[in-house]
Amino acid sequence: FLTAYLFLYILLPFVGMGPVSASDIIFIEGRKRTIHVYTTHREYIVIPKMSYWVTALDSPCFFQSHRSFIVNMQYVTNFDHSLIHLYNDQYTAYLTRRKYSDFKEAYFLYLESTR
Repeated sequence: FLTAYLFLYILLPFVGMGPVSASDIIFIEGRKRTIHVYTTHREYIVIPKMSYWVTALDSPCFFQSHRSFIVNMQYVTNFDHSLIHLYNDQYTAYLTRRKYSDFKEAYFLYLESTR
């Protein structure tokens, strides 16, 4: 799945914005009725709701750790029972207690697949 993942492009509905590689997305955060897409280059505020992103990023590389967060496993630095640290600890995302075990399993499977 990694090869297909590297070529997955998402068109962000943002005026004047071209395609952004899914591999550049660090995480997506829903905040106060807006969706913020954090990439390795910049942050975008986009129109589609979180449900769109959950469907569009249906890949083992992405995990919805909380109703307000979707994280890219590629950028996970470390995690504990409540937080996921991303992109050399520059960002954090919430991890719900009930999703901790699923996230841990998904993350270790992701790491195995990249070896």
